[in-house]
Amino acid sequence: MASLRHGKTRMIVLAKRLLALALLTVPVALAPAPAFASDDWQVIKVGGHDYLSVDNIAKFYSFPAGVPFGGRKIGLEDVNRSLEFTLDSREVMINGARNWLCFPVIEHEGKFLVSRMDLAKTLEPQLRPQRIPNIDRVQTVVLDPGHGGYDKGATSNYGYEKDFALDVARKLRPLLQAKGLRVIMTRESDAFVPLELRARIANAAHNSIFVSIHFNATDRDPNATGFEIYSLTPRGAPSTSDDSVALSFMNMQAGSAVDAQSVELSACIYHSVLGHIPEFDRGIKRARFAVLRLTKVPAVLIEGGFLTERGESRLIANKDWRAKLAQAISVGIENYKALADNKQRPMLVADYRRQTSSAQITQEPSPTPTPTPTPSLLSAVIVP
Repeated sequence: MASLRHGKTRMIVLAKRLLALALLTVPVALAPAPAFASDDWQVIKVGGHDYLSVDNIAKFYSFPAGVPFGGRKIGLEDVNRSLEFTLDSREVMINGARNWLCFPVIEHEGKFLVSRMDLAKTLEPQLRPQRIPNIDRVQTVVLDPGHGGYDKGATSNYGYEKDFALDVARKLRPLLQAKGLRVIMTRESDAFVPLELRARIANAAHNSIFVSIHFNATDRDPNATGFEIYSLTPRGAPSTSDDSVALSFMNMQAGSAVDAQSVELSACIYHSVLGHIPEFDRGIKRARFAVLRLTKVPAVLIEGGFLTERGESRLIANKDWRAKLAQAISVGIENYKALADNKQRPMLVADYRRQTSSAQITQEPSPTPTPTPTPSLLSAVIVP
């Protein structure tokens, strides 16, 4: 009987937590803060807007107490998850990868505060991906090689973005098909495809996700390098590149009905890419690109490096490097599929790097006098 009462108590606590978090997902730009049915969240109003303290976040997600880093940073960490916030910044490290919040972290009465929208839209999907609601099984992947035809995209001394993107998609297709996935390409050749048509192709596919493949360029910093990935900006929030980041900023363009799914798809692909290829981490970002705005299924756009940086443009021009990028994207998609199909926890960048380190160690020959350890024992030590 005591065990039964304990079980009922745990169920009630869980139900209260889920209700409290569901209430937090109401867009801050559309409605005032609801009356919470749980004591789990203590909403702090600053300037008429809703925030949650980092201490409150730590308690809800069962993190140990936050650890300050030099006054302007605070970190939360347990065995499988980590957060690192920076005061007056939109940058946050989530599970070892850079993310960009909709609004900066602020300080109020000695506490670090995170906007309610960022808790619901950025932190929650990545801290508890197995609890994302209505995450459909993945049967089809729509690959969208950016640009095409007269639209060359970015250029380098080695070629055009449109050609590199198409090549990565062609390399990626058989990898996904080998996993039992149906693959649709928005373009099969060097042809221009309107953005609206690319989105319609994705929306017409059953149980699909959309992955748009691009390479980056800039006229501001010739030394800019690294990967970044985008999903659609939530309604009422600035995109990552927007200069206006005050909480008074209101952009009422529609968000996505599958926002949490798109954020987690971004995370799954991005962690795999970062974990397999040692390039600079530019982050998981938000944008209102047409292919993201018009697509009704989980959708992301990946930027696979800069064609305007000398060293990175040489890498992108290398077909073997592009094959490695395709492989990394494939593994990320496979992780998202495992989450959607079986609620399996996705791998993180640290998991991939430990896996890579383990593989390198097993490949190194041991000195002749020393017996070579068996791979299974070595893997058991290196890989958690």
